[in-house]
Amino acid sequence: MSSLTEARVSEVRAFNRFYTKVIGALQAGMLDSPYSLTEVRVLFELAHAERMETGELRGLLGLDAGYLSRILARFEGDGLVLRERSASDARKHVVALTEAGAGVFAALDRRSSEEIGALLGGLPEADQERLVAGMAAIRRLLGGGQGRAPYVIRPPRAGDLGWVAFRHGALYAAEYGWGVEFEQLVARIVGGLDFSRDAGWIAEVDGERAGCVFCVRQDDTTAKLRMLLVEPSARGLGIGRRLVDECLRHARAEGFKRIELWTRDCLESARRIYQAAGFELDSEEKGVENGVEVTEQMWSRDL
Repeated sequence: MSSLTEARVSEVRAFNRFYTKVIGALQAGMLDSPYSLTEVRVLFELAHAERMETGELRGLLGLDAGYLSRILARFEGDGLVLRERSASDARKHVVALTEAGAGVFAALDRRSSEEIGALLGGLPEADQERLVAGMAAIRRLLGGGQGRAPYVIRPPRAGDLGWVAFRHGALYAAEYGWGVEFEQLVARIVGGLDFSRDAGWIAEVDGERAGCVFCVRQDDTTAKLRMLLVEPSARGLGIGRRLVDECLRHARAEGFKRIELWTRDCLESARRIYQAAGFELDSEEKGVENGVEVTEQMWSRDL
């Protein structure tokens, strides 16, 4: 295992220890109840399903059959659940919450909301947003690709333009070795934007900036697509294509007859998006960026 991987494993383990303490997972009872974290999770699943086969419940939670059986036996003893044989298959059992079980879960649910509210209430609004977005990112990245993360496309607002320059600099330095001069170039482009004639769009995933693109006026008939970027964590969601489509739609609506763009041949994902959107390669020439040889390309299409 490399030292970098070891450091990441150590950080994840440290987070696990910290968060289990925050949510009280190591306490004898969750939410000041006599029930463990696993038992409360069983109540949660039963509360959100009128009736559930025990095999389905076991598979949903990844529990050992014997362990789940002991939990349900305890719940039966406390009057929280009823178990009976399935009407469609006598080999299977169906379990459901009793009225008392529903009441116990409702009290636990309120207590959980109160504790989370108190946790968030101790943080400034901006930190609350960062915390919630970070949790959403963890679910998305570790969720096994279950569904596509929703995203929104919106106009730029205060703070976005600085982010555009920062992320171009940091991302392309990490992925391609481009340096400070490239970030300075992007900063100059950002500084030259005039939103009385130019337009831009920011993509967000789970409340976090995930991409951008800008449509810049060149002259009365020509626009230029500039600064397309999609964060690595948001790639594969269709954001790049959607941003380009938005730029083309705007350029047509503004009456431009042609749109151009500048890119480099190493940006293969972007090039595929441009080609799919109808752009064609006009010219290319060799260049150097931070000591790295690059191939500059100009693309365009009629509108």
